[in-house]
Amino acid sequence: MREHESKTKKGKTIGRRGFLKTVPAAVAAGLAAPALAQQAQQGPQNRFAKDALKCGEQVAGVGFTDAEEDMMLSGVNRNLTSYETLRKLEVPQDVEPPLTFRPYPPGKRPKPGVRQKIQQYATPAPTIRVSQSSLEELAFLPVTTLARLIQSRQVSSTDLTKMYLARLKRYGDKEHLQCVVTLTEELALHQAAKADKDIREGKYRGPLHGIPWGAKDLFATKDIRTTWGAKPYENQVIDLDATVVERLREAGAVLVAKLSMGALAMGGEWYGGSTKNPWNVARSSSGSSAGPAAATAAGLVGFGVGTETRGSIISPCSTCGVVGLRPTYGRISRYGAMCLSWTMDKVGPICRAVEDCALVLNALYGPDGKDDSVVDAPFVWNPAERLSKLKIAYVKTEFEGQPNATAPNMTEERRKQVEAQRKIMTDALDVFRTLGVKLEPIALPEFPSNALNFILNTEAAAAFDDLTRTKGIDQLTAQGPGDWPNTFRTSRFVPAVDYLRAQRARTLLIRKMEELMHKCDVFLSPTGSSSLGITNLTGHPAMCLKAGFPVENQPVALMITGRLYDEATVLRVGFAFEQATKWASMHPKIGA
Repeated sequence: MREHESKTKKGKTIGRRGFLKTVPAAVAAGLAAPALAQQAQQGPQNRFAKDALKCGEQVAGVGFTDAEEDMMLSGVNRNLTSYETLRKLEVPQDVEPPLTFRPYPPGKRPKPGVRQKIQQYATPAPTIRVSQSSLEELAFLPVTTLARLIQSRQVSSTDLTKMYLARLKRYGDKEHLQCVVTLTEELALHQAAKADKDIREGKYRGPLHGIPWGAKDLFATKDIRTTWGAKPYENQVIDLDATVVERLREAGAVLVAKLSMGALAMGGEWYGGSTKNPWNVARSSSGSSAGPAAATAAGLVGFGVGTETRGSIISPCSTCGVVGLRPTYGRISRYGAMCLSWTMDKVGPICRAVEDCALVLNALYGPDGKDDSVVDAPFVWNPAERLSKLKIAYVKTEFEGQPNATAPNMTEERRKQVEAQRKIMTDALDVFRTLGVKLEPIALPEFPSNALNFILNTEAAAAFDDLTRTKGIDQLTAQGPGDWPNTFRTSRFVPAVDYLRAQRARTLLIRKMEELMHKCDVFLSPTGSSSLGITNLTGHPAMCLKAGFPVENQPVALMITGRLYDEATVLRVGFAFEQATKWASMHPKIGA
């Protein structure tokens, strides 16, 4: 986010610089810890002693002599004064450091292109007779079909919107999926009525015109609260619309709900509970784009929009059995979206069909003059491109290295699940072979990529530093060792030198991935594989879609990863798989 205003619980509008003070006053009052007050009364020479230096040396992995430490003390204490001065400076959560991450190597910046106007669909048009009594039968249809019905005026946007609003009220609550944070009913009905009027007057805007959609509740919506899934921000109202919201409004789409997300974009647990999986409500939806994935899978919206930093689109979409597209880093503007990691956050569509993702991406991508990470690269959707022209690979070890069904202490039930998952992945490769694809085995770069994971945690801790200092993190629902409160505290001890070294090492990983992607146009892998973490660091686009169902009737997904800014090829390969299999037509029987 950039310039904005926020409202507190009492409705008072606060300017941008007062934004972080939406944390309850009683919590903020605990800012002045006694230890800091005592330190402030001491002189600069004795506030930071040599024994503290030695502890810092252990964290940094260095060792200095007594003489060197004596010499360091005055400088360390001067720095401490600078830190404290900066901590008193109000820095709103949306302010980025003046360093922009680029996923492409030097000299590889893509050239601008003209936005494509998609007027025809590759997905076959089913024969559908629509009546008022059968409107709910449209709930699971892909956008391509809904768009045809709206354009031909066989169904109105208003009727479709009312149907989805009813389903959101019925299945989005605590008794079912717990995926709705705020229904935007008044806005939705207004936008739907305008869509119907425009279409009657011949002003059809394209495939998303009149289609109801749901936003992950980290996208700012003017006059509608944006909670980030976290108790301290439960009543936050940001005085602007995110670029995603603006562009979908311009495309004529209808916003019907703000959907749940894990608190501050982790997992599926938010202050209202834990979002559930529509295939089995006893299980989690995963996260953090929990609500958009669950709602799309359950037929509560036409499509959703989420974000991913380290799996937050791929993971819940894989779990909930929908198509999730994580575009290249810098493809879609993050203006108006909660920041978690400046160098890793990405925005992407969540849909029930592959071509739907192409339509949504086409409406969202490209620079807006507000998010400097966004690159003007063309997107040309060509579903007719022959697969035989493409070099498609698979990560050999990630298919052969599926869970071992002969592992000791494994239950018989789990053994059957493992064997079923292995067969699904093998069958997925065979589908491509029957389509005439010559699959080539590849290996991911040998690199200690897991050692870079603290990049995300460090940036997240910096983004929510004020929330940590005011003890607002104590209000978050999850308080375990792996949850944000402990992570934010832990990340205070990451040396700046090591953070920058990790970013430099990340550049080496980007170079290795650039070499790998010269060998193929896309590569296939299971969604839970190590390539998910690697490609989130390097910024490559990826998509997941249903590949089958093991014995517990829970979908298993395949992931397709492509070259930077080449989402079109990723989608083309996924579309071929979708058309050759039956999985896209299978939906959860929510409420049955």
